[in-house]
Amino acid sequence: MCMAVPMKLIEKNGDEGRCDVNGVIRETRLDMVPEAVPGDFLLVHAGFAIEIVSPEEAQKTLELFDELTEFQSTLDAEEQTGS
Repeated sequence: MCMAVPMKLIEKNGDEGRCDVNGVIRETRLDMVPEAVPGDFLLVHAGFAIEIVSPEEAQKTLELFDELTEFQSTLDAEEQTGS
């Protein structure tokens, strides 16, 4: 499965940027979103920003990722206990 992760653009230098999600910083190509400015939320896939999204959309997506992580942890715990 391929996923794009919403990240906040914190620095921009031409077609390259640095993006942050939960304190994790990644170098990101900005070729597909040249209008992006620091402070924008971007969907990042495989090191490329592919779309600018609203802060609300980014937050909703990150909350869903958190829910998926919690659900997977529950499944893993049940598997270990045989429940």
